[in-house]
Amino acid sequence: MSFIWPFMLATLALLPLGLLVYVVSQRRRAQTVARYGSFGLVQTATGAGLGWRRHVPVLFFFLGLFALFFALSRPQAVVSLPRVEGTVMLVFDVSGSMAATDFEPTRMEAAKAAATAFVLEQPTTVRIGVVAFSDSGLAVQAPTDDQASVLAAINRLAPNRGTAVGSGLAIALETIFATNAQAALQYSNLTPQPAATPTPVPAGTYAPAVVVLLSDGENNARPDPLEVAAAARDRGVRIYAIGVGSPTGVNLEVNGFTVFTQLNEALLRQTAELTDGAYFNAADEEQLQSIYSNLQPQLVIRDEPLEITALLAGLGIALLLVGGGFSLWWFGRMP
Repeated sequence: MSFIWPFMLATLALLPLGLLVYVVSQRRRAQTVARYGSFGLVQTATGAGLGWRRHVPVLFFFLGLFALFFALSRPQAVVSLPRVEGTVMLVFDVSGSMAATDFEPTRMEAAKAAATAFVLEQPTTVRIGVVAFSDSGLAVQAPTDDQASVLAAINRLAPNRGTAVGSGLAIALETIFATNAQAALQYSNLTPQPAATPTPVPAGTYAPAVVVLLSDGENNARPDPLEVAAAARDRGVRIYAIGVGSPTGVNLEVNGFTVFTQLNEALLRQTAELTDGAYFNAADEEQLQSIYSNLQPQLVIRDEPLEITALLAGLGIALLLVGGGFSLWWFGRMP
């Protein structure tokens, strides 16, 4: 259990003080009964003849106050809730070649615009994650249904260094199958243990998740994208490749050098088809939206924090009412 306002737990310190006041008042009543015990009116007024019943209303009052004071801290409990959802991992190429201007204004901006349009069209049942890669994979945003967070992650992307398409695909694949997606994206200095090789399944059979690769297809680092695509195929995950750039190519100035860069459609198409996915061009937004039609959300159980302030407040009020009812019934007054 966690608390939004944990400092309000200090109000619980008032309860022992109230208990002390009650104990002192009971001792004074006992002294009054001992002094004037022969007078029946005194016994009736002090409740001495009621035995343990005279403490019951006060007990309910203390329990009610405890619930109300505890509710002031706005506690949150983790509950398991069923949800129907799917997962889309957007894998962005942020290599230097994505600064080329054969797409207006650049390949990078065109890829971001296509991805943004795709995100805005998705229902809340789709969780979207973002992975950016250059010469090594870099997880940017864990899968979430918060579109604002996804769009913010996309807007932060900018061209970087070399290209490792396989590394970006590998991180996306690991994130999809991680038990805790957020934990999978955090740094750890522990030596990674080799994962058991999964039993291959027919390509495209893991329908609740897909990988969308936005790249110009130029790869100059390991691992081999086709090897990673084969691993995705064996786990049933489709890869949809979105080509960003022109097949004719363009010259790009990098650190004073002129580099020729062009769209490698052959690699992107082969990567997609290997997983029973498809290849599209980033200029065709309608084809990009058709990716969602192949996504089949599944029923999952997720642990989510739920604020229980209202529940505790209602319980506290109910206990106070019960205590007041007993007091009126037995004493004809409130305690």
